[in-house]
Amino acid sequence: MRHPRSPWLFVPSLYFQQGLPVILVQQFSVLLYKKLGVSNEQIAFWTSLLAWPWVLKMLWGPLVDLTAPKRSWVLAMQLGIAACLLALGFAVSSSVFWPLTLALLLVIAFLSATHDIALDGYYIVALPIEKQAFFLGISNASFRLAMVFCTGALVVVAGLLERRGFAVAASWRWAVLFGAFVYGALAVYATWALPKSPRDRPTARVEPHAASSYVEAFTSFFSQRRAFAIVAFILVYRFGESMVTKMSGLFFLDSPAAGGLGFDTVQTGAVLGTCGVAALVIGGISGGVAVARFGVRACLWPMAVAMHAPNLMYVWAASARPGPSSMYLIVAVDQFAYGFGLASYMVYTMLICQRSRFQASHYAIVTALMALGAMLAGMLSGYLQSHLGYFKFFVAVCACTLPGMFLLPWLPMGAVPGGEARGAEALECEASA
Repeated sequence: MRHPRSPWLFVPSLYFQQGLPVILVQQFSVLLYKKLGVSNEQIAFWTSLLAWPWVLKMLWGPLVDLTAPKRSWVLAMQLGIAACLLALGFAVSSSVFWPLTLALLLVIAFLSATHDIALDGYYIVALPIEKQAFFLGISNASFRLAMVFCTGALVVVAGLLERRGFAVAASWRWAVLFGAFVYGALAVYATWALPKSPRDRPTARVEPHAASSYVEAFTSFFSQRRAFAIVAFILVYRFGESMVTKMSGLFFLDSPAAGGLGFDTVQTGAVLGTCGVAALVIGGISGGVAVARFGVRACLWPMAVAMHAPNLMYVWAASARPGPSSMYLIVAVDQFAYGFGLASYMVYTMLICQRSRFQASHYAIVTALMALGAMLAGMLSGYLQSHLGYFKFFVAVCACTLPGMFLLPWLPMGAVPGGEARGAEALECEASA
């Protein structure tokens, strides 16, 4: 009798592969373009626009269910991403790198968003129900490992090559090609490791009332009680933090004359990709434990304050211009607080979706709104920093955290239990993007 394949053979690699293109498009590209001489305003605006596929992915999600097994979709998207990463590496040193790399990153974003849809469905059909909850933690850790790899290892590789005398474009080309090799090797491995499931079948036909149900799923979300407050809260709660995420690497790399810290590439990769990610993971776990213990109602206010208060440290850093050791501490505290404070936000959005019979559709809308808010924040951040300088920019970041907290009293809490936090860990991967 053939034994089912252990999830340990494919879950960690799959969710590492889910995280790699997301982080590469949204965070690694910012540092890449900075080193290639693109202005901060252009970097923030255009790399933020690359988030559109993750905003709109719910619109083509049904096609994944209707047309082919989810395993086939996963493998096809991985092949496409690997090919695009390889092309991206060579495009970095092209004379027309700016439009060419942006186009490739947009394609990677579209393939990655589609891969997310297929992978979420494949996870459900490939794993036994009794193992799904346990491996949510494993998938989250694997996604975080991709953050370490992209913003840490790949950036450090580029920095070490720069120190050895390689040209900047050549250094970053080899870093991207190394990432493409790792991703491609995992894609080849996935063709063997991913088990076929008898439950992994395309939908045979569209239900007679599917179109009306599709419309109802959207209208029911936006017609619920205090929908305006819910939508506004989802959009703006992470606005300030999203601005910091977009600009922190540029702050490290910019020269003191430009208001930055003047770190080199290796120092920047070490700060962002090691202590920052580790603190984020620990903060997320701690936040999940706190919500499970005290409930969403009790945690929303203190976690909102905990999440946003560390932004004041960046105001101090922009004034004092500390060295790497101080920034290790600042980034660690900020990322721990971000992970900790995000827990109540994520669990609250999950719980409001559970009130509807369209739970999956409503949460797809929620994650799209999250991505939209982060995209708008990123687009605005470059403009503000370029016109205000880093000190006033970080002051503006602190001001942008206030609307999300002002909305807390307006949120409908009637259907939110005081102590339920089920699924908090499952939502951590969504929070990374």
